[in-house]
Amino acid sequence: MTRRLISPRRWTPPPAPADEGRTPATGRLSVARRVATGGHGPEDVIFDGEGRVLAGLGDGSVIRIDLATGARTLLGNTGGRPLGLQPSTDGSVLVCDHDRGLLRLSADGTVQVLVDTVAGRPLVFASNVVEGPDGTIWFTVSTRRWDVEHYLGDIVEHSCTGMLVRRDPDGTVTVLRDDLKFANGLVLAPDASYLLVAETAGYRVSTFRLTGPKAGTMEPFVENLPGLPDNMSLGSDGLLWVAIAAPRNALLDRLLPRAGFLRVLLWNLPEVVRPKPTPVTWAMAFDLAGRPVHDLRTDDGSYGFLTSVAEHHGTVVAGSLNEDDIVVLAPARPH
Repeated sequence: MTRRLISPRRWTPPPAPADEGRTPATGRLSVARRVATGGHGPEDVIFDGEGRVLAGLGDGSVIRIDLATGARTLLGNTGGRPLGLQPSTDGSVLVCDHDRGLLRLSADGTVQVLVDTVAGRPLVFASNVVEGPDGTIWFTVSTRRWDVEHYLGDIVEHSCTGMLVRRDPDGTVTVLRDDLKFANGLVLAPDASYLLVAETAGYRVSTFRLTGPKAGTMEPFVENLPGLPDNMSLGSDGLLWVAIAAPRNALLDRLLPRAGFLRVLLWNLPEVVRPKPTPVTWAMAFDLAGRPVHDLRTDDGSYGFLTSVAEHHGTVVAGSLNEDDIVVLAPARPH
């Protein structure tokens, strides 16, 4: 995608939480060990039913890693850029591919395109996916205006063009929301009664009700986060684990409610002087009532731009769009 002009939308963000930039109560995030992926950019990491880690790489590969031995298995190649992954009950893997849409990667390596157009437009920047017990699939689209290489354009523009989409078992595709603030991580509740959706540019995680009198409505789960939430996962510990890609930017927060030309000027600065995300490695976890349990951060450079985190029986792993390896984190202590 060539350099795009931004069309800023005004938004008044809530004041950043008071603990912004301070050492969190649970201490510093610590990398216990690195595990090689054999490639680059494990943007999303997730455990399968047997405790092995799945990740998609920049060259299109989807791999499985046995943490006990470090052994890697190539499950297949999407021919695009895999982002969010979800193991399916039939042994296949659902893949949100930035370039090709929603895919199913079968156990034999065959790639099936499930959704490549939404509302008559090519599906670009599919981000994360979950599957219900009956085969219903929900997935997010981060933005309809920007690609992953230029994702900061959407954050600065605040386009609010992220989508939440449902694919029924018969193949019917329905857009549930098309106004989300950079839709990203997605988790299905244990009882399949609601979804949790990360809105990166909204500094929040939202609840989308699937059943009951509020079905089809969205409400806050955790608001006014001190950073930008990325991929999420539900751990075997019952916690919602959230990768925080970067802290909030104070300059951007000041500009968002103001006249759009100020952000146009900011975006048109040479890239070398344009504000960039603050380097930090950051993971949070919440119980399903939205209460914080873990807040783990480090800026020691041991791992950069954390975009995913997952827990399985006490083992916590993380992935990054910019790193070659995944990492196993040292055990965290709850509040």
